Amino acid sequence: MAVYTEIADEELERFLAGYELGALLSVKGIAEGVENSNYLIVTEAGPHILTLYEKRVDPTDLPFFIGLMEHLAARGLTCPQPVRNRAGEALGVLAGRPAAIVTFLEGMWIRRPRVEHCAQVGEALAQLHLAGEGFAIHRRNALSVDSWRPLFQRSEEGADTVLPELGAAILRELDHLEQNWPRDLPAGVIHADLFPDNVFFLKGHLSGLIDFYFACNDFLAYDVAIGLNAWCFEADGALNITKARALLAGYQRVRPLGADEIAALPLLARGSALRFLLTRLYDWLNVPPGALVAPKDPLEYWRKLRFHQSVDDAGAYGMDL
Repeated sequence: MAVYTEIADEELERFLAGYELGALLSVKGIAEGVENSNYLIVTEAGPHILTLYEKRVDPTDLPFFIGLMEHLAARGLTCPQPVRNRAGEALGVLAGRPAAIVTFLEGMWIRRPRVEHCAQVGEALAQLHLAGEGFAIHRRNALSVDSWRPLFQRSEEGADTVLPELGAAILRELDHLEQNWPRDLPAGVIHADLFPDNVFFLKGHLSGLIDFYFACNDFLAYDVAIGLNAWCFEADGALNITKARALLAGYQRVRPLGADEIAALPLLARGSALRFLLTRLYDWLNVPPGALVAPKDPLEYWRKLRFHQSVDDAGAYGMDL
């Protein structure tokens, strides 16, 4: 989440008049995240989240995102629900951007995840994968292996200003991943961005998942690899194997991984680390002037990638082989 687009009060009030939410009481920009403009709005009907979809989001993908949240909730997963306006539409236009209002989830994200949080995240991720079965709309992963080289080309010129020789190292990794990426693993709907700030906890228990705007169809185990990178490394860049074991065990209690998925996990973790290194590198080098957004350190994911390059099998993540 972030704020790139400012909204005039009068314009917001006109937009809200199309909903059964009552008068606007307060509005506050949410600075966390990098993709869309998000506001916490409070009306007479209570708190909601207003999202303006920025230029990097393809408007043709929005029915997927909106429909997926409704699909998952209907199958018992706790996530925000789109609020439809008086015309029955979940999408509108505000400040020249496609916009939607979703329900507000109680809870807070955990800034220092513990082992018990990782276990619950693993379970919730597997529940998401099962709940996503049967969703009729398909969306390819626009940030998978075939997109990484073109994405890097947009940042290649500035890569070595972030770290000397980073550009050459990324090119070597791209060669390796493109040659070895799996072709036939179990696939379905994945979240693709299940970082701590997209998972809410209330009184120690996971209370919901948010921000489905990277969700797509891809290998389910790739989503697990993203989770390992997002939840199981410490601030010094070291893998916490106890957290990794807990996340994987939590996932397997709900949806056991197949032997082919387990064998592919180190490579998927490398790919996940490179994907976030590349998008963070681009954002680091291209922060829009005046944006209320804090770009995230790309070198965090360089350090994680270096770890995964040293891994021989999933036992390094605490998996029983």
